Amino acid sequence: MSTSTTASVSTHILDTSIGRPAEGVAVHLSARSGRDTDWRALGGSTTDADGRCKDLPLPPEGTTHVRLDFAVEAYFEKKQADAQQDAPANRDSGAVFFPEVAITFAVKPGEHYHVPLLLNPFGYSVYRGS
Repeated sequence: MSTSTTASVSTHILDTSIGRPAEGVAVHLSARSGRDTDWRALGGSTTDADGRCKDLPLPPEGTTHVRLDFAVEAYFEKKQADAQQDAPANRDSGAVFFPEVAITFAVKPGEHYHVPLLLNPFGYSVYRGS
């Protein structure tokens, strides 16, 4: 939950190729206090069965930019391996096109930022949710 001096961040991932939440994706949060300052890693979480990270750390006071790094390669590799077990004749020999997705956005103290990731093997989209 945000405070008057900090922002808060949440996210979830929907795998649009199957119309389901993406479970088991590692998400890392970093912050900085100006565009000319270095990123500070704050920690991370892993998406649950609903594709949500419910325990991302709060950015520190003075944060102006936040970056969410989604490690999607392992998710797609596992999904591909599961599909090969179920239907070996339909193997997709292609590598993961986007092994990671990094989303950077500006924040203001006292506001909550929910940033959903709509993901498929060959593209992604994000937006500021509620």
